[in-house]
Amino acid sequence: MANSSLPLEEASASYIATSSAREALIDSGPLLALFNGSDNWHARVVAWLQANEQVCLVTTWPVLTEVCALLARRIHNRAALDFLSWVDKGGVAVDAPDSWSLAKVLEISQRFADLPLDLADASIAETAARRGISYVVSIDKDFDIYRDARGKYLVNLLLSS
Repeated sequence: MANSSLPLEEASASYIATSSAREALIDSGPLLALFNGSDNWHARVVAWLQANEQVCLVTTWPVLTEVCALLARRIHNRAALDFLSWVDKGGVAVDAPDSWSLAKVLEISQRFADLPLDLADASIAETAARRGISYVVSIDKDFDIYRDARGKYLVNLLLSS
């Protein structure tokens, strides 16, 4: 990300001031924008990533699957392969869920059945609860309804910056 010619924005002050973990879950929206230069969110996502390089980004297998499918459909299969190569080189950490995680994802999906919650979103909420992660990077406003393991709402760093 540091090689981009896009201007840097300041890091989210609220995150820097309150976080010691420096770990955040990243949803499919910012990842899609990162690999699609014509996406409306592309410049903002790149700038946020550049300004927050100290943040360890974590994602889930359902998010990876969603990003690959959408990049292949919207752009080209090569974009999906570029994305996977970036992930393989450490672009984001991929969470390895426990064997019981699917039951928790199902529980979360049932609890929020009246909302537009998909498998990728539920996997983010489950991972946040299991790993005690309080922060998410997403273009979706939906994440303000989910809570971490301590019952606190997830803070969306991209929308709060």
